[in-house]
Amino acid sequence: MSDTTAEGITDLPPSAKLVYKVLEYNGPLTQKGIVEESMLSARTVRYALERLESIDVVDEDVYFADARQNLYEIAEAAGTARDDAEETKAVSDD
Repeated sequence: MSDTTAEGITDLPPSAKLVYKVLEYNGPLTQKGIVEESMLSARTVRYALERLESIDVVDEDVYFADARQNLYEIAEAAGTARDDAEETKAVSDD
């Protein structure tokens, strides 16, 4: 995740940030799984996922257990940059 992507996440609505955190803590989930974990409505989760996909923070893939659903996960580049940013913050806090 680049600096512009990190800035993009901070500009997102709270529901999109919550969906991001749910995926961060639980790993890949279907939209139904995100709805259950976040307790947001299905429509709100759909909108949040669209926003997250638009800034390339979330990847959508086929859910092989049920091809009618998609599996969502944090994009690999976003996860790596997030870890780097946390390490940088930890070093600057010392």
